[in-house]
Amino acid sequence: MNTEAKAAAVRESLAERDGVLVAFSGGVDSSVVAALAHDALGDGAVACTAKSETLPEAELDDAKRVAEEIGIRHELAEFSELDSQAFVENDGERCYHCRTMRLSAMFDAARERGIETVCDGTNASDPGEGHRPGLRAVEELDAYSPLLDHDITKEEVREIARDYGLSVADKPSMACLSSRIPTGLEVTEERLSRVERAETLLRTWGFEQFRVRDHDGLARIEVAPDELERALDPDFARAARDHLTDIGFDHVTLDLDGYRTGSVSPANDDLDLDVEYPTSTD
Repeated sequence: MNTEAKAAAVRESLAERDGVLVAFSGGVDSSVVAALAHDALGDGAVACTAKSETLPEAELDDAKRVAEEIGIRHELAEFSELDSQAFVENDGERCYHCRTMRLSAMFDAARERGIETVCDGTNASDPGEGHRPGLRAVEELDAYSPLLDHDITKEEVREIARDYGLSVADKPSMACLSSRIPTGLEVTEERLSRVERAETLLRTWGFEQFRVRDHDGLARIEVAPDELERALDPDFARAARDHLTDIGFDHVTLDLDGYRTGSVSPANDDLDLDVEYPTSTD
């Protein structure tokens, strides 16, 4: 079955439901689900974004903008992951706790609106991508994953997004801010805030695929391999050191391995921290 036929099958499946609420981050996966749901159900489809301390403000702005592109009704469900001690402790199941809370907020929002089905953006490529405890929460709460159900891979998701003309068709994946804090180090509002501010700076400086990992006050910058040369520029090193220490980091480093998903998850705890940008007080 080609991608177009798979997309048609998703629309047909969604059209059989009285209504759906899409757990909507504004990333390419949930945006495609929202576009397909809106096609299938019109006003019977709602996009809902979980707003909490782990969602960067820029991502919330993106979600609002993409919902407008699609034409789907967009709403927010506000909660705090920091209310959960299990989440704050940041063990190997952090993503499970986070996803459980986020999806629970979605189901609560759906019930308030008389909607039975909550959809998420899990695609057919996700189960094979390493340590993904959040997928267990999707199964336990019985969210409907139409992309996974119809065997739509990540590349096919992007193809469908391009067919819809969505601006996020080629947007890099973006995990919540807590993924920047190594396993075993408590998730706090202070750490989340300085990571968000640091990543806002990198985005402002023109980097596209990156992370700033917070190793208890040591910032480890990861950028995509094709952006590494720019990050090695002495002017960038100076700016990164000065600005990131200003927002609360003690030291700033650049990881020569470059950006990679899950680099502070349990399977990747033993990492080399390369090329330190010393603080001005060193």
